[in-house]
Amino acid sequence: MHKQIVIILLVALQLVACRATQQATPPPIAVDVVTARRANIEREMQFIGYLGSNFDAVIQPRVNGFLISKHFNGGLPVRKGQLLFRMDRRELATTLYAAEAELQSAKAQTVEARNNYERAVPLAAMDAISQAQLDQYTAQYRASLAAVRSAEEAVRNAQLNLGYTEIRSPIDGIAGSTSGHIGDYVGPGTEFNVLTTISNVDTLSFDVALPMNTYLRITGERENIYENDSLLQAIRLMLDDGSRYPLEGFYSHTRKDISTETGTLLLVVKFANPDQSLKAGQFARVVCSVGPAEERVVVPMAAVSQAQGISSVWVVAADSTVHFRRIATGVVQDSLWVVESGLEPEERVVIAGRQKLREGARVVPRNQQ
Repeated sequence: MHKQIVIILLVALQLVACRATQQATPPPIAVDVVTARRANIEREMQFIGYLGSNFDAVIQPRVNGFLISKHFNGGLPVRKGQLLFRMDRRELATTLYAAEAELQSAKAQTVEARNNYERAVPLAAMDAISQAQLDQYTAQYRASLAAVRSAEEAVRNAQLNLGYTEIRSPIDGIAGSTSGHIGDYVGPGTEFNVLTTISNVDTLSFDVALPMNTYLRITGERENIYENDSLLQAIRLMLDDGSRYPLEGFYSHTRKDISTETGTLLLVVKFANPDQSLKAGQFARVVCSVGPAEERVVVPMAAVSQAQGISSVWVVAADSTVHFRRIATGVVQDSLWVVESGLEPEERVVIAGRQKLREGARVVPRNQQ
């Protein structure tokens, strides 16, 4: 009888322990799971800097003289051929008149020399004059012709100089401020040998500063470091308000020198500016894909939690338990986080139902992608 009571008590204790164990072990948590995979991802990089004009035309007077008028406003557009400055032309006009007078005198002397030559030729044939006299008349005639050509060149040069008293814009662009004012004596060798600058803004440029170590890592061994037309793709300009400039940029050229201060290679990209909504000197943020696409580990954005600069995921182990793991994330592309480190392909991560998870909890995937 006593032995039977002991057996009954042991069975009862086992039942109580079993029920306690069942109550202590919570049921598995239903979650949505996705498998990390590899994908070809463009290496997207961001560059900060300032837009520059396509090129600048420096306006320099070619002749000396006094400024008598200015016909533009600094900071506003000017057109090719538009009058910018006018200089006092009276002194140069006098030079032109003198050159024209010299030309007429040379032509008159040529008439006399030609007549003497034409009379001397038949006389020399009849031995009426010596060959030496004929040679003298011939040389005088040829010298007079040369004097006419020289005088004609002097007239043309004087006409050019007189035309230079009107200074016109050689390009379409935006005029800068002027250093010369009405009444200043300007021209080569004076204090005002440069009057203003016209900046072409139909297209604006931007320097993509790529560190040399990054450049070499991306491109590997290259025969020519200056041929980089295929290195940059999808060049976008982001404006100050966060919007994107509607026209995509294009690669132009690589600057010949590497920056000795920063050790960077400067790749020049350009953006068309047909409506002149962009200005030279404007702050710019350029985003582009650099180099060929790389195979990287990606997961949906919903799988990654971010708090205080830390990115993390819940990884589902083979025994259906979940484990918290920190990861390093890269860029977002097509609603996918690029995982730089901390996660391997084919590992499963939770994308929905994370609120109730704790380290080591058992889960039941509702669906798996």
